[in-house]
Amino acid sequence: MRLLTSLVCALSCAASLHAQKTSMDAAACERLAASLEMPRAKVTLAQPVTSHQFPPPATPGASAPPAALADLPAFCRVTVTLTPSSDSDIKSEVWLPLAEWNGKFQQVGNGGWGGSIQYAALASALRRGYAASSTDTGHVGDTAQFAVGHPDKLIDFGYRAVHETAVRSKTIVAAAYATTPRLSYFVGCSGGGRQAFMEAQRYPQDFDGIVAAPRAITARTRASSWLPRRKRRITMRRASSRGRNWRSCIGRRSTPAISVTVYSTD
Repeated sequence: MRLLTSLVCALSCAASLHAQKTSMDAAACERLAASLEMPRAKVTLAQPVTSHQFPPPATPGASAPPAALADLPAFCRVTVTLTPSSDSDIKSEVWLPLAEWNGKFQQVGNGGWGGSIQYAALASALRRGYAASSTDTGHVGDTAQFAVGHPDKLIDFGYRAVHETAVRSKTIVAAAYATTPRLSYFVGCSGGGRQAFMEAQRYPQDFDGIVAAPRAITARTRASSWLPRRKRRITMRRASSRGRNWRSCIGRRSTPAISVTVYSTD
């Protein structure tokens, strides 16, 4: 009987501790700007957003400002500048639920040449309880003009910005909730699908699961050429495109989504 009582108490305490670590207050959000020190990264803003809507910043060259994102839970918006090289200027954002965090982290990918924070995708993940992040991949605009004469910026776009964002985002999540995410995912399509496979190839430790919808690479060729060199195993399977996460990305395309599971064989 004493053992059972102790077990119930332990479970209750663990549940209470977990509940405490799934929320943060506005003051804790604001403190992140001053308290977080990360190599080659600087937090430029940590601001609670409690109005249940968010007007994304205007896109350079756009004819009209973007529509405000609505029906958002209260969250902490953290903006970060990443400088892994002397020519890097990577802008990333991390959105943290102020309450009812699901304990998981989701990073969202970019389309085309990237060049902007994916605010709609951040909002979608936030509504489902995720701590979420996005990056502009180190430049502004959806063209390759940024790469001329700037090889480091091309590297940032190719793979480094996504990796650096993942690493720093999880540091921010841990500082906010005093615990690391129990699961981390990457979600991307088109250019984001390419980003997904670059992550699986170069940094399989960054995410527990990767979903790559219609992707801008030949998945099987890239994955199979990587396996012997890295001594890791990657499995791919067709995933349903009916889920709401993929509707805006896939549309009516017939190309199936690919879900990628990466795990060590060491």
